[in-house]
Amino acid sequence: MNKLQHVFANGKAFIPFITAGDPSMEITEQLVLQMAESGADLIELGIPFSDPIAEGQVIQDADNRALLGGATTDKVFDMMRSIRKSCNVPMAFMTYVNPIVTYGTDKFMKNCQDVGIDAVIVPDVPYEERDELLPYCSKYNINLISMIAPTSNNRIRMIASEAQGFIYCVSSMGVTGVRQEIGNDVEEMIKLVKEVKAIPCAIGFGISTPEQAARMAEFADGVIVGSAIVKIVEQYGVDCVPHVVDYVCRMKQAIKN
Repeated sequence: MNKLQHVFANGKAFIPFITAGDPSMEITEQLVLQMAESGADLIELGIPFSDPIAEGQVIQDADNRALLGGATTDKVFDMMRSIRKSCNVPMAFMTYVNPIVTYGTDKFMKNCQDVGIDAVIVPDVPYEERDELLPYCSKYNINLISMIAPTSNNRIRMIASEAQGFIYCVSSMGVTGVRQEIGNDVEEMIKLVKEVKAIPCAIGFGISTPEQAARMAEFADGVIVGSAIVKIVEQYGVDCVPHVVDYVCRMKQAIKN
């Protein structure tokens, strides 16, 4: 059983996202350790990038703050080495193809393996172009996470048949961000996936309240929350850790019930 299977083995998974380096690398490290302690099943760490096309304003702003603060991909790897001394929670990098290729794809995936990253999520690499990254991911035993959206339609079965680790189900169209309403398309998408392959499906984009999380957990295997947490980080800055911990605890509780 690989580490990603463990994520979904004990009931519904809660998967928080934060941007590495916002407000600082030190605080990011504390956030990862504390969120792991608070029941996060998998932690998604965004590598800051100047042009994050899938992100809404909240995460774009976080990327900008992190970059202005001097965050680099190498510093993110160094922080991961430090985290892994005491924390074994499964972790995924969320990034874009440009930072990976600029860094050197082979070197990037090797470093992921070295620091204990279990998966990468790369929103701007469509299924049809995944061979750009897949050989390197396979070489270093990193899961390349597939994403599906309400527009994937007849491609869902095809994507599902090749997927690794889990499937990231995008709940609604457009970019990341908090939403009041989340459509029903996502339930249908998950049904289609499960007809093809017994693979966990986690829903992201737009979930912010415990009520939304609980509703999604009725038919999904996991719930991914980014913008709502990044907003807390933005609001409280260097004092954000206890506020984020409180939020993670409440979300985890909501999907357990």
